[in-house]
Amino acid sequence: MSAGRASEGAGCITWWGFSPARDLLKTGPVKRGGDVNVLLLGSGDPRHILKTISGLQEEERLHVWVIESSMEAVARQLLLLYLALMPKESVGNNEKTEVFLEVFGNGEIRSQTEETLRHAASQLSLSVTETLETAAHPCLNTTLLKFKERDELARIFKLWIQPKSSSSSSQSAAPILMSKAWDYRVRQHLGTRYDSKKGCFDWDLKMKLHERGCGVINKQQYARWRERGLAFEMREGVYQITNPSLLSSRVFSQKGNKVAVRGYWGDIVSSPYLSFGIETDDKSMLKTQNGQHIKTAQDISFANVQELFHSLSSRQGCPPTSSQSDADQPPPESERKSVTINDLMPLSGISVTFLPLDSLDKLPEKQKFSQFFDSVYFSFSCVHKLGPTVRQIAAPDAVLVVELAKFILDVNKEQEAGFAEKVVSMALDAEFEPWREGKSDDVHAVFIPKRN
Repeated sequence: MSAGRASEGAGCITWWGFSPARDLLKTGPVKRGGDVNVLLLGSGDPRHILKTISGLQEEERLHVWVIESSMEAVARQLLLLYLALMPKESVGNNEKTEVFLEVFGNGEIRSQTEETLRHAASQLSLSVTETLETAAHPCLNTTLLKFKERDELARIFKLWIQPKSSSSSSQSAAPILMSKAWDYRVRQHLGTRYDSKKGCFDWDLKMKLHERGCGVINKQQYARWRERGLAFEMREGVYQITNPSLLSSRVFSQKGNKVAVRGYWGDIVSSPYLSFGIETDDKSMLKTQNGQHIKTAQDISFANVQELFHSLSSRQGCPPTSSQSDADQPPPESERKSVTINDLMPLSGISVTFLPLDSLDKLPEKQKFSQFFDSVYFSFSCVHKLGPTVRQIAAPDAVLVVELAKFILDVNKEQEAGFAEKVVSMALDAEFEPWREGKSDDVHAVFIPKRN
């Protein structure tokens, strides 16, 4: 066994972001009022969408445009948005938050959550295949995707819907066990250090994540996630059913042939806690006692996501439920399963549209997108796509936000600084300049168009 593959830790597909949720309309020079168009490249999850919606004023209208690097990432974005939009008549806010986080950050889920996921996948599959010109829901708009991409989405959703294989169905491939897929990645990553993996996990937490300001990530919870892929265990229950939304295919070369292998190819070191669990406006949740955080990243994730869901409820003209008991009252099981896309919460003045995977370079060819976007966001994994075309589709007073390498744990301090310098160089080449007026942030770099 080798010493391991350090660069493999972040994976080759982005299932969650390597930075906390940001209100993109408050990142950089604040632009308020009217219609706002935001372009997200490779964000991997809907954290920025939910956070930006929560900061909207009543009269503002937000249009989010999403470009991902794979159709598996698009499918998962659609699933997470679907779960976020489930109406309170079908699921209480507490349970919705739990289910969302479970699907978001757990390699294995409970049977009840699997039922919800499969039902959502069947609804999403219908919307992708049957609504060709008009979106079934403004926040789940796939009408601009290519036909082959929509076929691929339908294929992915079908994989999620398939019931557990029985011995009689020998025709179908054996289901992938997340426990084995996860352990394979850990072994590949650690190599000869696998036998002392708990010490490796502890080192990454204390010397990397805690040193980077993530002290709220709890040792037991982080070790559980590193070992089993379970980030959020909020209820007594059995988490043993593979979460199909975290599976994808990766192409390997074997004896000159290219072979697609289905498995878990996402992050196994930085953790899903980064998206919602390391920052909070409620400073009481960051209190320490005897040098230890009282609350954990799981607690903060739950509180933040629940708050974001309250914001969604208020956006549909339905005030958040004041009575906690009402919000948590589980609806009848039959009512929950009967939810269709038409029953999802309608959000006033908000749309989310998914664009083809290769569309960034083609957007300038369309008059509609000339100087169109008020905010453009590049994830760490998509920075290589930052080029001159971005300036053509950015509004004259647009903001460019780029995710940096702070929370990529396999990157050392020198490499992190080198990456930040490279981002500045690429932004300058694309006719953007650093925004100097705000406080510096080593998580995101913020740019504005160059002034001639």
